[in-house]
Parts: sequence; structure tokens; C-alpha cells
Amino acid sequence: MKKLLLVLAIGAFAACNNAADTKEEIKDSVINEQIEAVDEKRDTTKDNLDSAANQKIDSLKEQKH
Repeated sequence: MKKLLLVLAIGAFAACNNAADTKEEIKDSVINEQIEAVDEKRDTTKDNLDSAANQKIDSLKEQKH
């Protein structure tokens, strides 16, 4: 009986230890997804601003000619 309890205790300890690692990995993956989303939005905004600036420059060049 003592051996059975020892095996169950070790199994429970191992299961708890793995759960903590999994939660940390999930947390890290969520943070990485949020960082990627912010980076994408930043790149899109930058591209839109660059495009608008280039269009304005082109229209000013056309007005000079």
C-alpha cells in the first residue's frame, strides 16, 4: 500500500510540474502573437503613411511643371 501511495505521489508531483511548464509556454505564445500583431499594424501604418507622402510629393511635382 505504501508503494502505491508513493507511486501516486510521484505521479501527482510530475503532473503538477508539467502543468506549470505548459501554462508558461501558453503565456509566452500569447505574448508573441500580440507582439506580432503590433508589429504588423506598425508596418501597415508606416506603409500607408509612406504611400500618402509619395502621392503628395508626386502631386506637388506635377503642379510645378
